[in-house]
Amino acid sequence: MTPLRRWAVVVAGTLLLVAAPIALHLLPAADSDASATELLAQVRGAEGHPWSGYVETDGALQLPDADRFSDVGALFGERTTMRAWWQDERHWRVDQLLLAGETDLVHDGGTTLRWDYEHLDASLSRDPEIRLPRTADLVPPVLAERLLRGLGEQDVERIPAERVAGLSAPGLRLSPSSALSSIDHADVWVDPGSGVPVKVEVYADGADSAAFTSQFRDFSAHRPSDDALSFEAPAGVHVGFDDVLDIADAANQYAPVRPPATVAGLPKADSSDRAVGVYGSGMTQVIAIPLRDREADALRDQLVLTAGVDRSPERTQVSVGPLGVVLTGGDGDGGWLLAGTLTRAALLRAADDVQAGFVFVDGDR
Repeated sequence: MTPLRRWAVVVAGTLLLVAAPIALHLLPAADSDASATELLAQVRGAEGHPWSGYVETDGALQLPDADRFSDVGALFGERTTMRAWWQDERHWRVDQLLLAGETDLVHDGGTTLRWDYEHLDASLSRDPEIRLPRTADLVPPVLAERLLRGLGEQDVERIPAERVAGLSAPGLRLSPSSALSSIDHADVWVDPGSGVPVKVEVYADGADSAAFTSQFRDFSAHRPSDDALSFEAPAGVHVGFDDVLDIADAANQYAPVRPPATVAGLPKADSSDRAVGVYGSGMTQVIAIPLRDREADALRDQLVLTAGVDRSPERTQVSVGPLGVVLTGGDGDGGWLLAGTLTRAALLRAADDVQAGFVFVDGDR
């Protein structure tokens, strides 16, 4: 074989290696004959199944950029890329990939280590049941599991398969079981081999495009190794311990109030036994967080800059896609922050119920 032909073979082989994965993603998806009920059972049976992969989320929820809540706004209003390894709910790692490095969450048992590469900062915290959302909550398997809570067979239907991460993934549409939900539907596509959700789209009531999407760009249903989840702080970096994870955790630990047992007809979750109330479940859920004056005033200043804001002396309300936000009270009054996937009417009713029904546990105002 002449040198020219040898080089031609090398070039052709290289092109095939590069083109094969691309072609696999472009192939039309082959659908499954599984019914909606069967697919729902497969997804629920896969909860806790190990997986790993590269995840991309894309949000159209432009939330106010308020101090103490800016990370949450970025999660739901921007594109986020992650690399994740999941052995089970107690052992996982999710790395958020950034232009200047990465921010990692490494969960082991009841604690989570957060590593900020850019600032060479490592901190360990306990994992409270009540906290603000973080990257690990938005990967497709975890997000789908949360959306499915409270739904039955009558709330799901089949939709066509899509090709996701090279897989022919059958689809399932979830419709909220409660008329109080501001979500019209959520679409979930599933790895046919393991039942693990690989793509989720959430649609607001009346919207033609998804308000939030989370999907794998590559995916494996094999159990990741222990090494993939391990973390060692670089030499000279001290690992501190955070007693308070975020503003929701702080309020839940220290605010001298207790919210009512129900709001807008939704019962409080069993885990809500302190200052923060979580009501409803799945696609119909709201959280109520008591805020001090300085946190409430800063958030109120940002809310009034948001398009579509509705402000009165009693409260400030904004709806962004399926997510509604209400802050009770006026400047200098503190207030209750309510956020969740309720219709505007239900959210305002929930805010009124919190204001009328909360109690001080120490008798001081």
